[in-house]
Amino acid sequence: MKAYGYIYLRSFSTSPPHHLQIMQNKGIETNYSDKIRESATFLEGFLGNKPDIGIILGTGLGGLLSDIEILKEIPYVEIPNFPTSTVTSHKGKLILGRFGGKLVLAMEGRFHYYEGYTMKEVTFPIRVMKRIGVRYLFVSNASGGLNPEFNIGDVMVLEDHIDLFPENPLRGKHEQAFGDRFPDMSEAYSKEMISRAFQVDHKTHSTLRRGVYAGVQGPNLETPAEYRYLRTIGADAVGMSTIPEVIVAVQSGMKIFALSAITDLCTPGNIKKITLSDILQAAAKAEPLMRKIILELVKKI
Repeated sequence: MKAYGYIYLRSFSTSPPHHLQIMQNKGIETNYSDKIRESATFLEGFLGNKPDIGIILGTGLGGLLSDIEILKEIPYVEIPNFPTSTVTSHKGKLILGRFGGKLVLAMEGRFHYYEGYTMKEVTFPIRVMKRIGVRYLFVSNASGGLNPEFNIGDVMVLEDHIDLFPENPLRGKHEQAFGDRFPDMSEAYSKEMISRAFQVDHKTHSTLRRGVYAGVQGPNLETPAEYRYLRTIGADAVGMSTIPEVIVAVQSGMKIFALSAITDLCTPGNIKKITLSDILQAAAKAEPLMRKIILELVKKI
């Protein structure tokens, strides 16, 4: 969520938990590729179909499940090598279904860097999606509005982003099978799908926003001075997710479309303490438009 997440407290032994040990071996990339291949092979057998559309049901899109004809679903814990979300509002299931007349693979819940995962773990599902044939990725998130024109409950189309995370998911020895070593990010978000989204907005007479999303580590919310800084460098909204997945999806050659539900205002005079309930209520206000846009875009694929 805003990736303003609320996480379960976990106790750690003197040894790091398994999910933090995965990437510590020498020969990490080969091991990582094996895990991707193993997970993809398992899911191909379980799903029985190869969807070419992936959807990350972040905050603001959970209700989209009611629009999906669910064919199969499986908890993350039953998928080999998959991380497990620790955020209370993220269910942690992978769902195969029909949506807008298309076969889609939906993630009900995502993983965040602030949960303690490495970026390779955060983006592991995207690697697996690519391997089983996903070519289009739709992403949603909750974010704080930095643009003074934004209101709570607005929906923002991501046109660009600013990566302020301390780790990059492409860091390390390069594997040619993943894509370009230095992927071009000049059009991370599909201009074609962005244009179509605003055509949908015009027909529904709603007020769809567009802007730049800044991704930060979290999990604490930002200070007023940090909000001013983020606005100064060109951000319209701030959150703690999305960018790692988008970077890997770009390297993988996917076409990407992303939406933010503006769940709180981070502009001078509007900053106040927020709760999980506040965030979910604001996301619920944004959800109908988000669902409508995603549905219309999927229909056009």
